[in-house]
Amino acid sequence: MKIYTKTGDKGQTSLLGGSRVAKSHPRIEAYGTIDELNSYIGLLRDQPVNESRKDLLKEIQDRLFTIGANLAAEPEGNKKQMPDLLPGDIELLEKEMDNMDSALPELRAFILPGGHQSISFCHVARTVCRRSERLVITLAAEVEVADIFIQYLNRLSDYLFVLARKMGQELEVEEVSWKPRVIK
Repeated sequence: MKIYTKTGDKGQTSLLGGSRVAKSHPRIEAYGTIDELNSYIGLLRDQPVNESRKDLLKEIQDRLFTIGANLAAEPEGNKKQMPDLLPGDIELLEKEMDNMDSALPELRAFILPGGHQSISFCHVARTVCRRSERLVITLAAEVEVADIFIQYLNRLSDYLFVLARKMGQELEVEEVSWKPRVIK
């Protein structure tokens, strides 16, 4: 099978189920951004500081493929059995956040992203996750989207924020608090 089909050369693509839509369609924007997020999670998984979290990050990538596949499917007429997201997937993220958070200093101010390349990658993933969430919410205003997809993306962005802080702690990088400039 060739990777190129030439069927998208005029700006259209197929949904799972066969119908064609513009590549700029909100559905394509949503699952395309989830694919972008998945790539950033892969980049995070490859960071030496995340060696102990490789399995969890791979599981997150799997869940993002689940969301993407569901968003790529025709709302009606798709006869393929689709993978599911479960409440336990969200609970896992919450449990992991609670574990990391218990070892972190209390957050008393906004912090600036950065301090180490690995931490910066995590913050980029977090912001792409937030964009994915916004795009899925926009799509949900037009078509039916399972609430659990939005909930998972919301929780995942929280997880990525806590992960960035935990990575900083493990890398012994000091958090830089945002100090707003106020002109009097």
